[in-house]
This record gives sequence, structure tokens and C-alpha cells, in this order.
Amino acid sequence: MHSDSTPSPAGVRAGGTVLSLLAGPLCGPILRAHLEGPLRLPDLRDQIGGAAQTTLRGQVGTLRAFGALERHVRSGMPYTVENELTDIGRGILDVAEVVEVWLSRAPQGPIPFGSESAKAALKSLVGGWDSTVLRALADHPLSLTELSGVIPDVSYPSLERRISAMRSTHQVEVLPSEAGKSKPYAVTTWTRQAVGPLVTAGRCECEHIGVSADPLTRIDIEAAFLLAVPLVVLPAGHSGSCILAVNTGEGEVPTDRATGIQVSLEQGEVVSCVSDLEEDPSTWVLGTVDAWVEAIVDGRFDDLCVGGSDQELARDLLRGLRRSISVTG
Repeated sequence: MHSDSTPSPAGVRAGGTVLSLLAGPLCGPILRAHLEGPLRLPDLRDQIGGAAQTTLRGQVGTLRAFGALERHVRSGMPYTVENELTDIGRGILDVAEVVEVWLSRAPQGPIPFGSESAKAALKSLVGGWDSTVLRALADHPLSLTELSGVIPDVSYPSLERRISAMRSTHQVEVLPSEAGKSKPYAVTTWTRQAVGPLVTAGRCECEHIGVSADPLTRIDIEAAFLLAVPLVVLPAGHSGSCILAVNTGEGEVPTDRATGIQVSLEQGEVVSCVSDLEEDPSTWVLGTVDAWVEAIVDGRFDDLCVGGSDQELARDLLRGLRRSISVTG
């Protein structure tokens, strides 16, 4: 599932394809309607209602091309064409459940899944993820000019459009600035909670689409850390530092080949979260991309290696990270 390469801002990163598909208002209702069994197009239209026949046929065709539905021709006079839900379709529905939880927590109020507002939110999220805008702003707030310097492969007008879309959907906010300086943008708490949908969608693509989808990378997991860890709150007695790192599966101590973050806590609150790793950390959690995906999506920490002088802090940090994302509602 994992790759060690840095993703190109110009491409579609892991998770973006499934989330873009779910942005279509009819995608979720069509797939859910097939949970009870194969359906003819007229029967599907009766179940979900409201959709024009040409629109519905087009969306069904898109889902078939994606592999989420499979076409069957039943013999008889006249013959019958039905569509049946596949394992890929069921995987996409699992992602849809996580997306619904995230949409329900929007700062402007719950967003109904399948609505135009949900479409705009998902398209903005995917645009920020694919362009690495989310990764850059998760590290620290940046002005548009600074963002352009960090992401030179994306044109300034394109970055401006993405930031505008993310502002309109409450995914970034403008912070106060000093006189004469450009105002910096920062990701919102709601955007940090989007780690659940992003990683769950990435895993779905890796498991069900395979070679046609980009894999989750170590950089993707580092971005997830930078987004989610600032949300972690532990009991007041917790202070110290810990590295959360991703490596290639070699060894049980972070090395110079590891990718990740250094977290510092004071009285239960995260005071620092940076991507510069210590050479000899006192406490750490280490795992492969696959192990971290299981931890983020399913809350399974068995394949992660916890080490160092304060392993209790490390384990509490893991549990706090899981709570802060809350991908299952």
C-alpha cells in the first residue's frame, strides 16, 4: 500500500478519486439503493426519486466504469438489464459513512450528504489535498505569496482559486497580520478533522482499485499527523515530547530515513508539532504506512512500535490522536 515518493502537486493524491466521486449528489443514494440486491434502472429511479433519467443513467454509467456497479443481462423476453453492487462499491460506501460524520460537524451547521453544499466542501477538500495546500498550511499559517513559494509547481492563480474555495467552505480562515504584511491563511479545526475521510478514502483506493490509484505515501501520513495532532488534548499531567514516524519497515527506532513529526506537550496540550525529527528521540512511535493507516482508520495500534523513556505518554498520544479524528462518529 505504501510508497516512499513525495507526491506531485499536479496529480491526484490517494483518496482524492473516491472523494471526488462521492461529491456527486447521486453517488451515495445510487450505491445504497443497491445494498438490497441488483436493480433495473426504472426500479432504481423509483427508489431514489427526483433524478432525471438521463442524469441517473449517466451516473450509473460512471459507477460501472469505476467498478462500483456491475452490469448483468438477464435472459428472457424481453431481456432485463440490472446493476449489482460490487466490493468496490461497498468500500466506497464505507468511505461515505466517514464523510457523512465529517460533514455533520461543519462549523456552519450539519451539511446533508449528497447536497450541493457537500459537493462544494468535498471538491474544495480534494483540491487542497491534491495541490498540497493542506500539507503546507497544516505545518504553519502562510500568506498566498508564501504559499506560492512553498508550492512552485502550482500557479499563483490556481492557488488563489483553491484558497478562495476553501475559505467559502470554511476550511481555511484568515488570521490577523502585522501592518503592511499579507494576511496568513490557516486550516480550521473542521479541516483538521478531515484526516479521517482522506485516509479512509486513500485506503479504499489502495484496496479496491490497485494499480490504477496512487498509493498513500509517507508524506501523506506526515500531512495527516500535522493536521490532526494539534487537536489532541490529554490529561493535565501529561508533559514531554514524542516522535510519530513512518519508515520503510526496517528497525524499531526512527532513523534518518523516517518521515514524521516531533510533538511537544505541556500539561496535556500540544504546544509544538513540527516535521523536524530529533536524531536520538527520547520517546517515539514508529510504523509503516500500512500500520499508521490501520491506526488512523480502525484504531488498531498492534503493528506500531512504541519505544523510549515515556511509553505511557506515547500510547496516550496515540489514543488522543484517534479520538481527535473520530472517523466513525
